[in-house]
Amino acid sequence: MATLVTFHAHPDDECINCGGVMRKAADEGHRVVLVVATRGELGEVEDGFLAPGEDLTTRRVAETHAAAEILGVSRVEFLGYTDSGMMGEPTNDTPGTFWTASVEEAAARLAKILVDESADVLTIYDDNGGYGHPDHIQVHRVGKRAAELAGTPRVYQATANRDDVRKHMSEAAADGDDSFGPPEEWEIGKPLEELTARVDVSAYVVAKRAAMRAHASQISEESFFLSMPDPAFAQAFGVEWFIREGAGPGITETDIMAGL
Repeated sequence: MATLVTFHAHPDDECINCGGVMRKAADEGHRVVLVVATRGELGEVEDGFLAPGEDLTTRRVAETHAAAEILGVSRVEFLGYTDSGMMGEPTNDTPGTFWTASVEEAAARLAKILVDESADVLTIYDDNGGYGHPDHIQVHRVGKRAAELAGTPRVYQATANRDDVRKHMSEAAADGDDSFGPPEEWEIGKPLEELTARVDVSAYVVAKRAAMRAHASQISEESFFLSMPDPAFAQAFGVEWFIREGAGPGITETDIMAGL
């Protein structure tokens, strides 16, 4: 049994591009630990969704634990920073946000968990945080440094296949759906040529979607994630992509826990 620590910015992030590898690792007998930098304090929620007197932060923590159970997580930890909001918002500079945190100090917090768990594998995000969110970019910076401090041997940058994303957006536009804007302007993820690991998680998409559904305050039944038919969801989310420094060029790995 090995230990996978997966590091994310906000509650619900864990489901989208790592939910499959988390459930896969758990099913194969590995220990899975989820670390979240913030409690997603600035998440948007529909009027009337929360019960009278219910706090969004408390709700999102509960949702994280519910999703974690679905994904086979053995331990959930929050680093204690607050949500920074989208890039360019005034909240980016609020004291206590993850974006304003010292990388060294935040990395030390994460490194303690990595050492406590004798982590074999750590997932973080790519250097643009997938799509440019400040907290996601900070996950990349803090995660890389924490792995150095803890001596964690394998670090995978969770990302998306930009070529695939643009292809699907182009197909949607051809069908008359231009809600996503021009496909060539989508800077999500990284080009295929930069990716080094492709993990088929099609066997775990049911669990992955159930974990998304557990984050009901942020992912509604009408959302992009939950409104699409099951076959379309499996096509869109049945593969998870990663970059591992020193690996490649091209796809050289299909299992981030291989050999452990």
